[in-house]
Amino acid sequence: MSAPIFATLGCRLNAYETEAMKELAASAGLGQAVVVNTCAVTAEAVRKAKQEIRKLARENPGAAVIVTGCAAQTEPETFAAMPEVTRVIGNTEKMQASTWAAMAAPDLIGQTERVQVDDIMSVRETAGHLIDGFGRHRAYVQVQNGCDHRCTFCIIPFGRGNSRSVPAGVVVDQIKRLVDKGFAEVVLTGVDLTSWGVDLPAAPRLGDLVMRILRLVPDLARLRISSIDSIEADDALMGAIASEPRLMPHLHLSLQAGDDMILKRMKRRHLRDDAIKFCEEARRLRPDIVFGADIIAGFPTETEAMFENSLRLVDDCGLTFLHVFPYSARKGTPAAKMPPVRGPVIKERAARLRAAGDAALQRHLAAQIGQSHAVLMESPHMGRTAQFTEVDFATGQPEGQIVTARITGASAARLIA
Repeated sequence: MSAPIFATLGCRLNAYETEAMKELAASAGLGQAVVVNTCAVTAEAVRKAKQEIRKLARENPGAAVIVTGCAAQTEPETFAAMPEVTRVIGNTEKMQASTWAAMAAPDLIGQTERVQVDDIMSVRETAGHLIDGFGRHRAYVQVQNGCDHRCTFCIIPFGRGNSRSVPAGVVVDQIKRLVDKGFAEVVLTGVDLTSWGVDLPAAPRLGDLVMRILRLVPDLARLRISSIDSIEADDALMGAIASEPRLMPHLHLSLQAGDDMILKRMKRRHLRDDAIKFCEEARRLRPDIVFGADIIAGFPTETEAMFENSLRLVDDCGLTFLHVFPYSARKGTPAAKMPPVRGPVIKERAARLRAAGDAALQRHLAAQIGQSHAVLMESPHMGRTAQFTEVDFATGQPEGQIVTARITGASAARLIA
């Protein structure tokens, strides 16, 4: 019996959940099938999901095609209408052993309930699907799911539901197991990571979780946190940034724009000055910290002057790693009804943002030449510094180990050691 084929689109959390689904499918004895874990973040993401489904169906004739993930959750009818698709399951259902047991039955194609997508807003707890990390040398640990905010461009809360947190004790126990397995670095991940704890007794904050992990898992060499909303950064988190060398000096910020009017129309909870002040304070507390950021180009109603404010944010915040998203209208979101920016203008602004990001990265790389860095090796010839910068090695190094390396040069996007 052949094993199922899994395809993952979208975010790191989706990749994490695909690993959990593989375990559930294997335990259920699911045979020949294609499972596509979709993303719904933009209309383009949904288009790519449909394209991937058709391609995999052609390459695997006779296999049941199971579609899940955020796009399946937000628009199940779109995928149910595709002749290639056998089953559509929601984000809650995909994490339930009973779902996979039912799909492993011999009469899968003839089953009733071809679409199994319930109301995710009714979910109040994180699913019991914690797996002991994924990745070969860096473990990702999901500590939170869902989002309580309603940014006008974003469909994700309707794919993920409301914010739910994994209790701190469960997280600590999992990280202890990961360290025992030999992982040197753990990354905390979630949909809205800085909202961790609001639904737990006593409402702890993300900084409390970070400090607890570092205190109770002394053998963990490196702890990293993924994308955060800087306006929600709590005092304990800032204290950890200042005092804990095992917390990595790299933060990816959900900024989205650098103009106050656009931020208000996005229904973000911070203003331009809030972002700048956060970066200044974090850099004061930890001078070697670097920032990545998400920025949207061409949000509806964005004028050239408004865009220039976003462009200047690269320098004003001292950003190093830029993720640029050309705005794409997402059906069902308030922003999709706002006056749009013309497509060629969006494309041109995205290109200018990317050029500013490339220049910022080059400045960062040049500043590291001659310095020594602790590098976690991801392959014999490539690793990452504490600041998450990629480093190429001419001679092989031990995978999974942290090595000290002197930086001798830089390429277009990497350091050379």
